[in-house]
Amino acid sequence: MRRNRYNGISEINVTNLVDVTMVLLIIFMITAPLMRSGMQVDLPESKTTDLKQKEGIIVTLKKDGIILVDEKTVPADQLVTVLSRMVAAQGDQTVLLHADKAVPYGNVISVMDDIKQAGINHLGLVLIPEKDR
Repeated sequence: MRRNRYNGISEINVTNLVDVTMVLLIIFMITAPLMRSGMQVDLPESKTTDLKQKEGIIVTLKKDGIILVDEKTVPADQLVTVLSRMVAAQGDQTVLLHADKAVPYGNVISVMDDIKQAGINHLGLVLIPEKDR
C-alpha cells in the first residue's frame, strides 16, 4: 500500500485579518469625530494634590496686566528680549507660567506666544490644587 504524504499549507490566510482590520478602521473613523465634543474645564485649579514644580524661569501674569519674570517687572514688548537673554545665558530652560484666574484667555495666549518666540520649547502652566469641598 502506498500512503499519500500530506503536505501542509505553508501560507497564512490573511483575508480574515484584513476584514477585521478594515471593520475596526471604519469604526474608529466614525467614532473619532464624536469624541471631540467640548467640555467645561476650570484651568486655574487642579484636583491633584502632589504637584511638583521643576526648576525653571517663572513668568507671572497678574490680573492688571503686569508681567513678572522671576519676580522682576518686565514690559510686555520686552518679554521676548528678556527671555532670549536668559536662555542664551542659562541654556535651554523650562518656563513655568503663573497666570491669574481673572486674566483674559487671549492675554495668556499672547504671553505663551512670546515665550515660544524667545526660543523656549518647554512651557508649563502652574495650577493650584483644588480645595476640598
